[in-house]
Amino acid sequence: MSSLSLQKKSYSALWFVIVSVLLILHNQVFFPAAVDAKSNVYIVYMGERQHGNLDLITDGHHGMLSEVLGSDEASVESMVYSYKHGFSGFAAKLTEAQAQMFAELPDVVQVIPNRLHKLQTTRSWDYLGLPLDSPTSLLHETKMGDGTIIGLLDTGIWPESEVFSEKGLGPIPSRWNGVCESGELFHGAKACNRKLIGARYLIKGLEAEIGQPFNTTENPDYLSPRDWLGHGTHTSTIAGGSSVHNVSYNGLGLGTVRGGAPRARLAMYKVCWNLYGGVCADADIFKGIDEAIHDGVDVLSLSISSDIPLFSHVDQHDGISIASFHAVVRGIPVVSAAGNSGPSAETVSNTAPWIITVAASTMDRLFATHITLGNNQTITGEAVYLGKDTGFTNLAYPEVSDLLAPRYCESLLPNDTFAAGNVVLCFTSDSSHIAAESVKKAGGLGVIVASNVKNDLSSCSQNFPCIQVSNEIGARILDYIRSTRHPQVRLSPSRTHLGNPVPTKVASFSSRGPSSIAPAILKPDIAGPGFQILGAEPSFVPTSTKYYLMSGTSMATPHVSGAVALLRALNREWSPAAIKSAIVTTAWTTDPSGEPVFAEGQPMKLADPFDFGGGILNPNGAGNPGLVYDMGKDDYILYLCAMGYNNSAIAKVTGRPTSCPCNRPSILDVNLPSITIPNLQYSVSLTRSVTNVGAVDSEYNAVIDPPPGVNIKLEPDGLVFNSKIRTITFRVMVSSARRVSTGFSFGSLAWSDGEHAVRIPISVRSDFTIP
Repeated sequence: MSSLSLQKKSYSALWFVIVSVLLILHNQVFFPAAVDAKSNVYIVYMGERQHGNLDLITDGHHGMLSEVLGSDEASVESMVYSYKHGFSGFAAKLTEAQAQMFAELPDVVQVIPNRLHKLQTTRSWDYLGLPLDSPTSLLHETKMGDGTIIGLLDTGIWPESEVFSEKGLGPIPSRWNGVCESGELFHGAKACNRKLIGARYLIKGLEAEIGQPFNTTENPDYLSPRDWLGHGTHTSTIAGGSSVHNVSYNGLGLGTVRGGAPRARLAMYKVCWNLYGGVCADADIFKGIDEAIHDGVDVLSLSISSDIPLFSHVDQHDGISIASFHAVVRGIPVVSAAGNSGPSAETVSNTAPWIITVAASTMDRLFATHITLGNNQTITGEAVYLGKDTGFTNLAYPEVSDLLAPRYCESLLPNDTFAAGNVVLCFTSDSSHIAAESVKKAGGLGVIVASNVKNDLSSCSQNFPCIQVSNEIGARILDYIRSTRHPQVRLSPSRTHLGNPVPTKVASFSSRGPSSIAPAILKPDIAGPGFQILGAEPSFVPTSTKYYLMSGTSMATPHVSGAVALLRALNREWSPAAIKSAIVTTAWTTDPSGEPVFAEGQPMKLADPFDFGGGILNPNGAGNPGLVYDMGKDDYILYLCAMGYNNSAIAKVTGRPTSCPCNRPSILDVNLPSITIPNLQYSVSLTRSVTNVGAVDSEYNAVIDPPPGVNIKLEPDGLVFNSKIRTITFRVMVSSARRVSTGFSFGSLAWSDGEHAVRIPISVRSDFTIP
């Protein structure tokens, strides 16, 4: 008998002993689960793998299942995935009792329910300072990201799109270990090329959760890496699409579509499917990240987020957070969406400190639509109206109670006479396209939607005027209606307007901080363009539109992923934390024209760190940050200790013995490029360390902008680097100038050497209610 066979038998026997002892200790006599017991998919997460024998890892997983379920046959039937590349664990169909049994086994870190996650560009890269024709930008310094590999977990990809052309690209990087998997209408050998170098599809976790094979008749999709929903094709365009000139959305936004790293290679992991509008199962996400680690990606981009996190246990049960940890400690930055649940506070998802969490902003492009009132006053709204000039026509407003007005237009019925023959002004708290469809069905000729919550314009019909204005402008139009007996309006087709005075704002839908899980960890980290972004989409028929406008933190995320790919190409030795620090500390806190950034909502306000983290993505600045707040595995262990994880669990997660200090460390000391103090009483002291990545001999002085009512002192307040001193630790003393509880207030700390301003945001809330 081979030594490998002996290993397998001894491994299985060991698990039999462990499980048997646990059953005896719990006074249980084991019988296989009854056939009518409810089973769901659970992820049995075992932390860092203990060795590199992949077959033996999988055999061990089956051995565990066999002992708990009673037979090898039951194990094979139950098993969904074995995770063995980046970490150890498996997904399986289990009853609640069986899941609890696994949770009590000594080698299991966590048993995680298989949650379902939601899916959450011609101008944007020029706006971010990376025009194609600039010889001095980060884009050209990195040869447009040539050689880097961006992995995307999404809805698949449409490989025939021009943005995935391999023209001008060299050989596939030799370190690539991935595959191009064939499936429905997707022949791997033909679909992939030197641009799209890998594609997989992962659906077993979703199918096991719903208890049946995925029905593509009821829910149209392709059982292959091919994209049906268009989301993955769009995000791939933004992150690393090749340049395609003279692209527009039916004439709007004309320019060159390309990704942030146009010469990067792409690998698609299809983990999201056309069910309930687009869902992604934790078990499939785990497998996608596990395979991506094996395949050799340089960056992982996940335009995926969960529902609003309301409880602290989400951190332990969050598949994205746990799986991404293993990517990050292997040097792979993970970029993920903050979510689309804004503008309410504490709605941000993907809150682990090792993830780069992305909010969505608008940019300096406006699809301007002129609204001319009967008194010849012209107002500019936003729309993607491609029809003819309406000429002057009647303008109406539903004079109903204030309580009914925000929903009146949405509730119009086709036989309502109010809208017929009129352009209707609506104040709404809902989506613009719902109001537009209701007015259109009721015989209206157009709709002006007043709201401070901006919606995706492309959801409205292109040939039916559906124009968005702010509540303030809506009030001006209403004053006109009420001041004249026969109000009239003329609506003009939309035109593209670029640059100043179009202001940058944090989009209303973008999820906001603080984190509900760990309020001392600032989230989101950064904001990128995520409103009305033009990208490729599936072309189901030759005459279909090849490019489409989409909005969301899903679109903002690949902007940051593309910038991260450029930074990986520039500095292969930088850690994911160093890259994150470079992005956060160099971000714009005003828009590129120097105007302040506001956050959309009710009411609109100046943006603060809970809206956009460090600020708006500044790729060129991130390429030369001066100093970085670096972190490695030891820093993440500090975070896990501070969050209350025990030594055994941390040791399994990290793959090495761990002993947390007797006195729990402060989460405030995690070396993040931000300082967030959610409950300051009197005073607190914390530390940060910075590493010099600029000129060897450098001197930096502190520039402190304390939050109102807060005093800040530094020791030391100057930093001197040379060939022997590359990293310096400094202490930050924070005290409250007021002895009253307050909401959060905001400031910043910057280290300046005359060339760099290494700025981190500071958020402080005084709380004197705690005994």
